[in-house]
Amino acid sequence: MSAPIIDSRELTKIYGKFTALSRCSISVEKGEVFGLLGPNGAGKSTWIRLLLGFLKPTSGSASICGLDCHLQTRDVHRQVSYMPGDARMFRMMRGKRVLKLFSEFRETDRKLQEECFQRGLGLAEKLELDLSRWVGLMSTGMRQKLALVSCFMAETAVLILDEPTANLDPTVRGKVLELVLEAKKKGQTILFSSHVLSEIEDVCDRVAILRRGELVYLAPMSEIKLQHRIRARLQGNLPAIPVELQRILKIERQEDHLQIDTPGELPAVLRWLGNVDLIGMHVQPIGLRAVYDQFHHSGVVRVADDLESGG
Repeated sequence: MSAPIIDSRELTKIYGKFTALSRCSISVEKGEVFGLLGPNGAGKSTWIRLLLGFLKPTSGSASICGLDCHLQTRDVHRQVSYMPGDARMFRMMRGKRVLKLFSEFRETDRKLQEECFQRGLGLAEKLELDLSRWVGLMSTGMRQKLALVSCFMAETAVLILDEPTANLDPTVRGKVLELVLEAKKKGQTILFSSHVLSEIEDVCDRVAILRRGELVYLAPMSEIKLQHRIRARLQGNLPAIPVELQRILKIERQEDHLQIDTPGELPAVLRWLGNVDLIGMHVQPIGLRAVYDQFHHSGVVRVADDLESGG
């Protein structure tokens, strides 16, 4: 197997007595869209900034395209397009000049600069972005589009997108997800951090959940989509659970109400339930929301990356 494009091993960042990231080991393969979840303060931005060499790790290591993120930061940046969650653009320039400047930053060859710039113009048209406006007079959503275009036009090996659809209307959000999938088809690797779970479900191949600086969950989206919840009313006693199902089913019973969560395929579970006297059985996919809520309850947010103003 080829080496992963993004590889962090036991990556840790500590500020005094505060641990922002603890022994985080994540590998991302070439051409993968990798989702990163967690509330503000979970450690997402810390991990991203360590990958980009903006922070020095307390311990552990990270690499992108085989390059050490701390020792070879400049080379790493040539391989990455990064859109921060709080992207700030040149307010005294027009949008078109910003794209021209970024294309000159990214490429040294004039032909490649022009190709990069032309891609940017095409992307701006797709996102319905008026590049003739001064950045300082653009709306928040327009500046978000400009940051997205600046990131996608480079066609680097790796795209790191931190809340890329914030401040965008639903139609434009859909177009951004299309850009992510197009980048995947080209062989680019995308690290996609978002609070919008449906977006992660739609485009990501795998998802990681961080909590209090620790990696608490990592799984392919295909496995998550197999999970189901079965609700029904039970008449009589619940018969013995087959041995092969005992370890994988989560069963809750309150009086005659029965709830069963299953992590995988349904046929074996339904065969067993065929012998159970149930009323009104309802089967529904659990989805990413239920998985996320196992680790993060609504309204519970930890103050973590305040030192870096991120999530």
